[in-house]
Amino acid sequence: MLQHRGQDAAGIATSFEDRFYLHKGNGLVTDVCDAGNMAKLLGNAGIGHVRYPTAGCGSVAEAQPFYVNSPYGIVFAHNGNLTNVAEIVESVFERDLRHLNTTSDSEVMLNVFAHALTLRRAAKPTSEDIFAAVEEVHRRCKGGYSVVAMISGVGLLGFRDLYGIRPLVFGSRGEGAAKEYMIASESVALQVAGFHLERDVQPGESVFIDIHGQLHTFQSKLAHEKSPCLFEYVYLARPDSVLDGASVYQCRINMGIKLAEKIRREWADIPLDVVVPIPSTSRTAALEIATRLNLPYREGFVRNRYVGRTFIMPGQAQRKSSIRRKLNPIPQEFAGKNVLLVDDSIVRGTTIKEIVAMCRELGAHRVYVCSAAPPVIYPNVYGIDMPARSELIASGKTIDQLAKDIGADGIIFQDLDDLKSSITEVCPSLTHFDTSVFDGTYVTGDVTATYLETLEKQRNDLAKRTEDVASHITRNLSAHL
Repeated sequence: MLQHRGQDAAGIATSFEDRFYLHKGNGLVTDVCDAGNMAKLLGNAGIGHVRYPTAGCGSVAEAQPFYVNSPYGIVFAHNGNLTNVAEIVESVFERDLRHLNTTSDSEVMLNVFAHALTLRRAAKPTSEDIFAAVEEVHRRCKGGYSVVAMISGVGLLGFRDLYGIRPLVFGSRGEGAAKEYMIASESVALQVAGFHLERDVQPGESVFIDIHGQLHTFQSKLAHEKSPCLFEYVYLARPDSVLDGASVYQCRINMGIKLAEKIRREWADIPLDVVVPIPSTSRTAALEIATRLNLPYREGFVRNRYVGRTFIMPGQAQRKSSIRRKLNPIPQEFAGKNVLLVDDSIVRGTTIKEIVAMCRELGAHRVYVCSAAPPVIYPNVYGIDMPARSELIASGKTIDQLAKDIGADGIIFQDLDDLKSSITEVCPSLTHFDTSVFDGTYVTGDVTATYLETLEKQRNDLAKRTEDVASHITRNLSAHL
């Protein structure tokens, strides 16, 4: 149910009689977690992870969960990205005397937590010991993160960053001694497994279920105003999820309503014949736009369900080569028509360029594009793979230049205030968001121009290709050895 959040690698670790059983590998959940592998995962508690590579290479070594044997034995899975990882790595080596085996910031965070727990010097840690260790993680680790971890013979832990940038929820099923708990990035994982959504984990909050099944929670005094990632509601999350009290589906309906109002205001003189969504995240908004503008809604593209989400594919070449295999047009919906294409967002421009070109090839008279989100013009540093400003197609361009660049006759974007209100109207208690990709305001306050320049060099597509080649060579050498 969380495959849409990462398709590069997957892994599960379970606990049984003070021992961990771990299986992970590259590929989709169905590829990695077959029946034979699952039968070897003993126990009634576990954690799982799907990898979306925002940093590091795509080797199996980077797949999660990660494991350390001291103290007690800990397995750990992380969604997000740390903004001060370079300074933490240095202190982990020199001060904590701990070894790191990968370039993943998740392993860095695990070792910070493990070291803090070691300093408690408890024969068997209590919930107070565990919460104190999480507090040390909050003090040392900056950025966006949600974490699940398991301590052998002790229990299951989940915690969220101090701003609540990355999502995390928990739920329960059953009653009394038979009561079970589940922690996940999105509510859909709970729903399908028959768990009742209790609530979202709050910014800086820790949720711990001990080995006896008792629930313990702790709220950090270091926490800030909740500021969830706005892009979760635009694209990343499933529409049937509820994040921080807001139905993602209803938020996307609202995005369509507000975008339709803007189109009516600014494009009143443009004759449009049909509204066509770019599958599949934009469908909810597109249907609302068509309804509000009194235009036909048509599924002009058939999506190949066996090609994954191109946005989270590692590398521009792979993304581009997958688009025409992923989306196949229905010719009759384009020939001789003025087409309004609806996309959830425009980031690198890879998909929209190809789709506009397909519309032209099929004889569309005019092609207009609208985006349910504002232009993405700044890097994301909290766990979404858009770190290089030079790779963001809207960065440094006017709207007219951008339209020409993607081959469209016109392009219109959602206003940022309208995007925010699309969510606050669903959940009025949500008043702050991480909007950094749209306006360059980084909520953690520690992101500098120097940091962004370094990040771009480390994580642009060229750097990733170099890492992939190195990883491929290493795997081949290991196979021969």
